Amino acid sequence: MGKKKGKNSMLIPTIIMGVFAIVMLTIGYNRGHGEHIVGLKNTVSLLLEIIPLLICAFIVAGMVQVLIPYESITKWVGAESGLRGIMLGSIAGSLTPGGPFVNLPIAAAMLKAGAGPGTMVAFLTGWSLWAINRLPMEVGILGWKFTLIRLSCILVFPPLSGIIANLFFSGVKNL
Repeated sequence: MGKKKGKNSMLIPTIIMGVFAIVMLTIGYNRGHGEHIVGLKNTVSLLLEIIPLLICAFIVAGMVQVLIPYESITKWVGAESGLRGIMLGSIAGSLTPGGPFVNLPIAAAMLKAGAGPGTMVAFLTGWSLWAINRLPMEVGILGWKFTLIRLSCILVFPPLSGIIANLFFSGVKNL
């Protein structure tokens, strides 16, 4: 019988990050140059910038779970959707804007709503490797040739990662 994730599934990562934060604050303080204060000011600035995005991402993640019928999610991107679901996940990931603050909550919500783990691996891999929203900047800075070569080199990875994940996750219950 597998361990079921509950409300405390974020407890261990929170403790680890808390320990890292305390260690880094202590190091900054002990250096004696006020680096801990500068670091905390940077923290507040980052929080003010990211909190609106986080709130929106969590609203989207929460609403996905209640607005899209379970049957639709499992049909199109569930574990039984096979290669179709993996391709849809890869493409959806490549089209989804934003960073990890947006995409990780969406992937977590989709998993809870019935999406297959392989599909969500493909989603996250498509988001990180294909990233359609990043292409104009990449072409502008690195040129068409480089961009096309890069895309050619990584084209198979989002679907392939989804297929491999399905193999790893087959038989695993209660993610």
